[in-house]
Amino acid sequence: MSRQFDLITQRRFLPFFLTQFLGAFNDNVYKNALVVLLTFQSVRYTTMAPGVLVNLCAGLFILPFFLFSATAGQIADKYEKSRLIRFTKLLEIVVMLLACAAFALDSLGLMLVSLFLMGAQSTLFGPVKYAILPQHLREDELVGGNALVESGTFIAILIGTLAGGIVIGLPHGTLWASIAVVALAVLGYLASRGVPVAPAASPDLRINWNPVTETCRNLAFTRGNRTVFLSILGVSWFWFYGAVFLSQFPAYAKDVLGGNEHAVVMLLAVFSVGIGVGSLLCERLSEGHVELGLVPFGSIGMSLFALDLWWSSPTAALASGGALPLATVLAQPGAWRALFDLVAIGIFGGFFIVPLYALIQSRSEPGHRSRIIAGNNILNALFMVVAAGMGAGLLAAGLSVPQLFLVTALLNAAVAIYIYTLVPEFLLRFVVWMLVHTVYRLRVRGIGQVPESGPAVIVCNHVSFVDALVIMAACRRPIRFVMDHRIFRTPMLRFVFRESRAIPIAPAKEDLRKMERAFDLVAEALQAGEVVGLFPEGQITGDGELQPFRPGIARIVERTPVPVVPMALRGLWGSFFSRKDGPAMTRPLRRGLFSRIELVVGEALAPEAATPAALQQQVATLRGDWR
Repeated sequence: MSRQFDLITQRRFLPFFLTQFLGAFNDNVYKNALVVLLTFQSVRYTTMAPGVLVNLCAGLFILPFFLFSATAGQIADKYEKSRLIRFTKLLEIVVMLLACAAFALDSLGLMLVSLFLMGAQSTLFGPVKYAILPQHLREDELVGGNALVESGTFIAILIGTLAGGIVIGLPHGTLWASIAVVALAVLGYLASRGVPVAPAASPDLRINWNPVTETCRNLAFTRGNRTVFLSILGVSWFWFYGAVFLSQFPAYAKDVLGGNEHAVVMLLAVFSVGIGVGSLLCERLSEGHVELGLVPFGSIGMSLFALDLWWSSPTAALASGGALPLATVLAQPGAWRALFDLVAIGIFGGFFIVPLYALIQSRSEPGHRSRIIAGNNILNALFMVVAAGMGAGLLAAGLSVPQLFLVTALLNAAVAIYIYTLVPEFLLRFVVWMLVHTVYRLRVRGIGQVPESGPAVIVCNHVSFVDALVIMAACRRPIRFVMDHRIFRTPMLRFVFRESRAIPIAPAKEDLRKMERAFDLVAEALQAGEVVGLFPEGQITGDGELQPFRPGIARIVERTPVPVVPMALRGLWGSFFSRKDGPAMTRPLRRGLFSRIELVVGEALAPEAATPAALQQQVATLRGDWR
């Protein structure tokens, strides 16, 4: 069983997961029950058109995120989080009791007030929801925890939306809806009582109750770390993208597929399940770590399958007359392809969003984390409002729903390219991730020997042009490799080496100044607490055997005494990227795509023990007889 599902059995995660799941479920039960009620029975309450009422509901629910997110972030940083979660769940019970009174009195005003207060309660819970995870989960559990939260949230949205429509359609539907929302709120509170204590991040914080100035401060916190800020923009873009699709499902089902309300439910179901599956797959694909390489992978899939959805959408439904039953809709040419595209969009959306949330949590300053997440929530809400405006404007200008999907796909590609240009780390990790999941199958042993923080030197045997990339894929800490200046300039790999801040070096007889400059850069990196990677053989092996280690490593640790971690790559010799001009390579390559390779890591040596001979012996032992 995957480690992420092990979390479900543990008290540090399960009560929180149930609390957030029941909260999302309840939000959507009430929201959709109200939308269905006002859509079909609006004349009981007002002369406004049902479409206007539905948009008013959407606006009232999202408005608190603009008004109160900044305050909610401060509260989440100042107070102990499990206690705050219980308070928000008690507040939910009060709000749902007010909703019951609104249904009983048949009061539209009270219904809308309840919806606004429900949005306010969700706003208060939002910063706690994501800020508490890093306090209860280890770094290698963050991806799995976020995957469960995201998949659970979208499944809760799906079944909550379905349940809300069903209960309000029953005889005495408002009564059943009232019972359901109060029962779910009570269950959520009972679940919250099991959430473990999560100490306050900034207990001495003085709360600024001015929402305008505090919103500006929260947004400033989000910009404190450039990578975190751009990740927040990426998350907000995901909600922009998702809002465009979710808001157009009714029109797509009716005008393109020619279906009825069951077709709308089907589209929502496949999209939500896709996101849930993609989120859960993240933990497996990233091997439990925050793998930024999945983000470009996700954005590529989101654009490609949205383009295919535009291309493959049926065109004959508009002339079909009345709404078609679901079986007839599915029998249309292109309907199954459209459903496949929506599932794929959801899966790749999960690949995109989960690592970004995990990165925001892991790299945010702990004392400001809740306020940074509050700033994220503000931007999410803003992007969703802009998405609604863009969709309405383009449809009013004459675009069809599939054409709107086309525009969104192209915008997604443009935004992705822009973000990855600003933060090459995403593309760098993508290249590395693709290498070890397509060309090779990498197994890693002992990677915990690399210190989690502080300076260190790693040394490894040198058997191919991609040794550095394979080690980067295995080690989650950034590594600055010292490499021959000619390999540094290798076409196609030059971008990766440059963006990873590799240190090019030349032999003394070729360029003494470049060699001395490389040793100076190594010393600076180690003094700054970074990890430096070295291939002490000095060149790629020509026959697959381990070559003598050169004395450069002794010079490095003598100047900057730090631990030295030996590593050995196994299985790369004879693969696609190994040297082809040695005597052992005169025949065709022996190892093709998906070759099984290993990285074995040994115990760190103290600097005084890290002589070239000792390190060579360690690497030889780790390497064994497998080249």
